[in-house]
Amino acid sequence: MNSAIVITGATGVLGNLAAKTFAERGNSLALLDHDKDKLDSLALGLNLPDERLFKLTVDLRDGQAVRSAAEAVSAKFGGISALIHLVGGWVGGKTIPETSAEDFEFMLNQHAWTTFHLFKSFAPHLAANGWGRVVTLSVPLGVIPFGTRGAYAAGKAAQEALVQSLADELKENGVAANVIHVKSIDVKNEGKGTSPAEIVSAILYLFSDDAAKINGAKIPLYR
Repeated sequence: MNSAIVITGATGVLGNLAAKTFAERGNSLALLDHDKDKLDSLALGLNLPDERLFKLTVDLRDGQAVRSAAEAVSAKFGGISALIHLVGGWVGGKTIPETSAEDFEFMLNQHAWTTFHLFKSFAPHLAANGWGRVVTLSVPLGVIPFGTRGAYAAGKAAQEALVQSLADELKENGVAANVIHVKSIDVKNEGKGTSPAEIVSAILYLFSDDAAKINGAKIPLYR
């Protein structure tokens, strides 16, 4: 059995393109998302044989559900070689006094807690594989957050800290973990921000042997 690449947020524009790209390269895929109908549609469009595809509707905020997902993926493919975490979400436009506790909690759930649960559950499998890649997407807000984006910046800063910690923890196991920074995703190809194709190309590079020594980095993919 071949080890699998796990993609979260698989039904989004970026996750969809990543899934198609890696499927065409011959990789086995484990697709995780919260939307069953969209996930079923994506899986059907990939036209992969059953032995190369695993799909699961899962709430990444639920630690036990994520642990079960990791065990299921490992059981099917015999190993896990990569985790591409593309779940996002944004709440902003409000000052800190205007930001509700619910909005702040939502940002921590979407970015920090999903990442924590994924790393806690999948890191042992990545380490056991002997080679691996972990990639997340973020924004350059961690050093000096802009006003009215405090909750979002806090969630992303926590996520990035987890990535860099994991990078150090797994470096002796041949696993590299990195963050790709974009200012915005140009999903409509309007020439603004970073296009999904550019992001997936950067991910592919991080998977290459040439990028083996890039670890714990925050890679700027914007002008």
